[in-house]
Amino acid sequence: LKEENALLRSKINKLQILSETQADKMRKLEKKLEENKIKEEKEAQDLEAMVQHVEQNLQLMTKRAAKAENSAAKLRQENAQLQAELRNSRLENEALRAGQAGLAAAKQNAEVALQHLLQVTTSSRASIRQLLSGAESLQLVADLLKSIDRIAEVSEDGQ
Repeated sequence: LKEENALLRSKINKLQILSETQADKMRKLEKKLEENKIKEEKEAQDLEAMVQHVEQNLQLMTKRAAKAENSAAKLRQENAQLQAELRNSRLENEALRAGQAGLAAAKQNAEVALQHLLQVTTSSRASIRQLLSGAESLQLVADLLKSIDRIAEVSEDGQ
């Protein structure tokens, strides 16, 4: 009975040691489980924070993209207006060049007309001088005729 008792005690001691070992393992595993839970919670929080940060960045990028699209639309519209203005300016420039060509032709015609007027003026002056000279000659002849009439009257009286 003593042997059996000793054997049972030995088994109980072994079981107690095994139980303590398993209890230690259990405590270590529980501690590790708790650490893993804390670690997972921290990772989950970090992941949540990162997701929120990514969402904020996505919202900012969406706003920037919308602004860029609006800006691009405005720039396309402004470009179209500037293209239209450029076409109008080119047409106006061509019209002005055509007008300048007409103006150059008119200027040349005016120059030719001026030359003709100068020639006519010169010719008219010469004609006027001739007329004046002729008028003076006629005046001289008229004066001579008057003188002859007086001479004739004096001669008739003096005969």
